[in-house]
Amino acid sequence: MTIGGFLVLLLIAAICGSIGQAIAGYSLGGCLVSIAVGFIGALIGQWLAAALSLPSVLTVHIQGKAFPILWAIIGAVIFTFLVGLIRQGLRPR
Repeated sequence: MTIGGFLVLLLIAAICGSIGQAIAGYSLGGCLVSIAVGFIGALIGQWLAAALSLPSVLTVHIQGKAFPILWAIIGAVIFTFLVGLIRQGLRPR
């Protein structure tokens, strides 16, 4: 994968992570965190889709690498929601 393809992949992951955080209503951090949330969301989303035998929808192919946009957003929402619950539960009242 070239540097240009990798940067495009990072941009798509950042957008998916940002959308997932916005839907969940909880922000975990800035741009780098959004990229990480996007990639973690893609892993969670693909695992969930495979476990439920759901099709791959809105997949972008970048230099032979597939990135599932819809499942990344859904996974990012789930991940952000869980992290938000854990962080809110650990704070003293």
